Amino acid sequence: MVDIVRYPDAPGLASAVAEALVTRLAEVQAEGRVPSVALTGGTIADEIYRAVAALDSSAVDWTRVDFWWGDERYVAADSSDRNDKGVGRDLLDVVGVDALRVHAMPAADEAHPDLDAAAAAYEQAVREHGGGEFDLVLLGLGPDGHVASLFPDHPQLDVDDAIALGVTDSPKPPPERITLTFAALNRTRAVWFLVSGAGKADAVARALADEGSVHETPARGITAEPRTWWLDEDAASAL
Repeated sequence: MVDIVRYPDAPGLASAVAEALVTRLAEVQAEGRVPSVALTGGTIADEIYRAVAALDSSAVDWTRVDFWWGDERYVAADSSDRNDKGVGRDLLDVVGVDALRVHAMPAADEAHPDLDAAAAAYEQAVREHGGGEFDLVLLGLGPDGHVASLFPDHPQLDVDDAIALGVTDSPKPPPERITLTFAALNRTRAVWFLVSGAGKADAVARALADEGSVHETPARGITAEPRTWWLDEDAASAL
């Protein structure tokens, strides 16, 4: 099942997703489980995280949520380029999470001086501490159709026997990344695409077209259901 939900503008989109996210986490906890969420970076995601932090989210026990990342820039831990820096500042540090449940991807440091070894370490963390699948995967979308750090025509698109991989030639700086694979991202109870802006409209249309190539538009490799596309009108304008 694929749902397409449209909002007039980015603030309206962010507000709606924030409320839906709090509701979903509360529902999973009401089932007696600890929610497991794979987070994403990006402008609209950051706006959503700030909107969540501004809500009355007392229905969620934030100390009982596991946070993962779909991808990360392989840079120093204190670099502003890292996705986890913004999420920490805008959401996690505000709502009071359990630091042991925040599973950040390795940074480029003395403990993880090698990109491939860092990716392997994250794969091991998912295997040891993950629950076998995510409850929710949040994904942005690039103008080129990439998701996480799975870029058009890159070899990582064809890997189906790993959870996390290193990327050395990202077309967006910085060039070195760690990304979850399609195999990992599709092991989830739900996927939410979070997309705003006219610059993403063509990629949205290609991702949702009846036919197309994963190598041209990597977002087509996300096949888990249900999938919800949360769009503002600009991002939906080519549909």
